[in-house]
Amino acid sequence: MSFCAFDNPPPLEFPCDYPIKIMGKACETFEAEMVALIREHAPNLGEGAVSVRPSTGGKYMAITVRLVAESRPQVEAITAALLAHPKVIMSL
Repeated sequence: MSFCAFDNPPPLEFPCDYPIKIMGKACETFEAEMVALIREHAPNLGEGAVSVRPSTGGKYMAITVRLVAESRPQVEAITAALLAHPKVIMSL
């Protein structure tokens, strides 16, 4: 049997820098809605923590949010809220 680093990833130590990628259909309010949703769970989200990249055809948007995660439950709550949002196609 071989060992793979993906079998047992090291546990995160909180607080830690934690990037979140969000993909959705491009619209004027998508970025603001995602930032507001994340701020509900991470009110200390810093200025400049968000970057946005449109897809080549402009139909989709990819948002990267870099936050300082305080706990695993916080990360899980953010992930659940993002995945429940109707405009979110995928979150990593």
